Amino acid sequence: MQLFLAPESLPFAIAAAMLAILTGLEMICLLIGFSLGEVVDKAWPGDHGGLSGLMSWLNIGGVPVLILLMLFLGLFAINGFVLQSVAQFIWSPLPGLVAAVPAFGVALPEVRFFSRIVARIVPRDETYAVDLSDFIGRSGDVTVGPLDQGLPGRVRLKDRHGNWHALRARAARTEAPIPIGSKVLIVDHALDIFIAIRAPSDTLTPPNPSFTEHP
Repeated sequence: MQLFLAPESLPFAIAAAMLAILTGLEMICLLIGFSLGEVVDKAWPGDHGGLSGLMSWLNIGGVPVLILLMLFLGLFAINGFVLQSVAQFIWSPLPGLVAAVPAFGVALPEVRFFSRIVARIVPRDETYAVDLSDFIGRSGDVTVGPLDQGLPGRVRLKDRHGNWHALRARAARTEAPIPIGSKVLIVDHALDIFIAIRAPSDTLTPPNPSFTEHP
């Protein structure tokens, strides 16, 4: 505890506190039927330039952005406390900013490694076991939205095998914003972003009784 509260451990204590806050917020959100992780995924830029390119290297397609952030905060904090403990045992703790540099550098490949393990354990919102074109022509429900021509939202639907998927989607150019809870029809996709229109009544699939809309 003394090392945790020491000034030279401040960057790592902040990271650990942020991890605890994010974990608590996500648990509270899930209890009320809302996912903070989905909001972060929706707000994350869709291109791969700059920071997004780094996030892609860190396996952003395999796990949600929030999970990557929580992994980084936890590993950065652990690396820092271990480094400071070793430095204290040998001589004396390093200045906080000096210790933060190697802790940060080591955390990046650790996040890449552990995110691949997490991706095998945690169910993914999307799966590529089904070809993306197989979703075209299928109808689903808007769960994160409204869908417009801006940042993508989420559409939940079943594939031909009866498995549920949560797809990132935007409304077609000619469509007005489509609110949460609306039935939509997937008509196209660009990379991993699907294009949706309001579903005509004759294309709707029977509702799944186990599906509950977010409040």
